[in-house]
Amino acid sequence: MHPGELFREDILPALNKPKAEIARLLEVSRQTLYDILAEKQDITPTMALRVGKLTGTTPEMWVNMQRNYDLRVQAVKDADILARIPTLEAA
Repeated sequence: MHPGELFREDILPALNKPKAEIARLLEVSRQTLYDILAEKQDITPTMALRVGKLTGTTPEMWVNMQRNYDLRVQAVKDADILARIPTLEAA
């Protein structure tokens, strides 16, 4: 799951504030927030710190979610290459 999906589907409704106000509180443009919510922009470490502070969650949760999402997306893109790479065992 992209962190923007969690923010859009679960966090925003619980905060009960307009997106424009959330963007203002995070000190980002509305477009930046909209891009994250639309899963067009990643959660950066800076954004993870801000979102974590705003929501009472940890920045680690947000960067870990982004990292896990990125790894899953890349694994799908590289599936053919990864299938050809053997797993070696130490002697």
